[in-house]
Amino acid sequence: MRFGEPRTMADAHRFRAFISYSHADDRVAHRLHRWLETYRLPARLAGRRTSTGQVPRKLAPIFRDRTELPASEDLSEQVRAALDDSAALVVLCSPAARASSWVNEEIAHFRRCHPDRPVLAALLAGEPAEAFPPALIEGGREPIAADFRKGGDGKLARLKLVAGLTGLGLDELVQREAQRQVARISMVSGFALVSTIILAALLLAAVSARNEAERQRQQAEGLIEFMLTDLRTRLEGVGRLDILGSVNERAIAYYVAQGDLSRLAQPSLERRARVLLAMGEDDQKRGRLDAARIDFQEAHRVTEALLAEDPQDVERLFAHAQSEFWIGSTDFRQARYPAARAHFRAYLDLADRMTALRPFDMRGLRELGYAHGNICTLELASKADAKAALAACQAALTAMERVAARLPNDPVILSDLANRHAWLADALVAADQRQQALHQRRLQIALVDRLLQSDRLNASYRQDWMLARYSLALLLSELGAATEARRSAVQAHEAAKELMTMDPENRDWRTWSIKINRSFPALKEQ
Repeated sequence: MRFGEPRTMADAHRFRAFISYSHADDRVAHRLHRWLETYRLPARLAGRRTSTGQVPRKLAPIFRDRTELPASEDLSEQVRAALDDSAALVVLCSPAARASSWVNEEIAHFRRCHPDRPVLAALLAGEPAEAFPPALIEGGREPIAADFRKGGDGKLARLKLVAGLTGLGLDELVQREAQRQVARISMVSGFALVSTIILAALLLAAVSARNEAERQRQQAEGLIEFMLTDLRTRLEGVGRLDILGSVNERAIAYYVAQGDLSRLAQPSLERRARVLLAMGEDDQKRGRLDAARIDFQEAHRVTEALLAEDPQDVERLFAHAQSEFWIGSTDFRQARYPAARAHFRAYLDLADRMTALRPFDMRGLRELGYAHGNICTLELASKADAKAALAACQAALTAMERVAARLPNDPVILSDLANRHAWLADALVAADQRQQALHQRRLQIALVDRLLQSDRLNASYRQDWMLARYSLALLLSELGAATEARRSAVQAHEAAKELMTMDPENRDWRTWSIKINRSFPALKEQ
């Protein structure tokens, strides 16, 4: 607090309020949190003493647990600390909030520890009986809620919360908002008059404005590029599909705001296609295959058109290869093997064209490895041709070994190489060559262990570690090594439980956890 500002009751606490809400209402909570923290109270009211103390100029800071908390092994302890350090509690009420034991516990803790501090309700959806958490109405309490529902209090709902946090009368705040609107309208009217007078000057500045718009566009595109690369890699590393989804939505919203896509430059169209592929990938991980297919097909339409303009452009070959892969991947997950085979073959053809144009480009060689690997996976799953599966798996490993020889310490390449050993092991099992398969599986595990030791918090590495142990357990069981098989299965089981704790929405992890339990039923008894 700067010298000369009025001190309020909330100054004794770190937070002026704690917002309690269900994860299902995160979007509303985010908007309300931002509005409350940026709302400025009228200067003539600041410093007035009310039932809550002296009225502040601003309401910040306000605590929103999923925003404010750092990573911690004991989240509940930090939440309790934040509740203890908040001057008031704002509960976002909805059927999801009522069903949330987390929200109910926050209310109960706050009232138990601070019976004299205000608890404010914001009704988002449903009737009070189906939206108010039990702790909010415990003891016959009937809270007066700010009604945020359609047809409710409208803009007054937010001002009701401000009134409750400051102890001011709602009429005073409404009057102040009306004055602000009048001032804003007057400002707009005055601006329109001035704009008419200085139109000639504005026309002279058109070139400068156009350059500024281009600069802003480049900044926005640069931010989206960061979101698609560094930020996405970091979020994938911690297994946060929910945040990834939010990042994707913000990126695609930018392109929606641009209007007519035909006016976008080629780099912007390519970047938009990458955003759509990222959105589809995240939907696919959540099991939303129909939604994923829509995103992938729209990206495919764009990358196909761009490649048709310049068939020898390696970057466009790469972009269209990604579209072919992701559509094929969706078909594969839905057991539409003929359709998946067509897309995977198209992907392989594009990778071959990339390597033909740039024989020493490691990216093209990696794509070739991925493309052979996809066909390997497809042939194994469809059980159409065991020899073709083994040949494709070996070709994929050979391509990736060439890349690894050039980049021996690249963790991404090492992960790809481990994956190729894994699929070759599966192909060898299908060909009834289990001892050779065991050798490939141990090579895979050595690489996965190395990666996990370098970054133990990386969710992708932890998933690979879990799958490698599970696959090894299955193979050892077939070879009669029961003790070692059980030990590996236990490791996979524990790793799967840890991953599910990190992100329960990840459908892939949930599916693998179920498979492990079915393969080794005795693990459920532990």
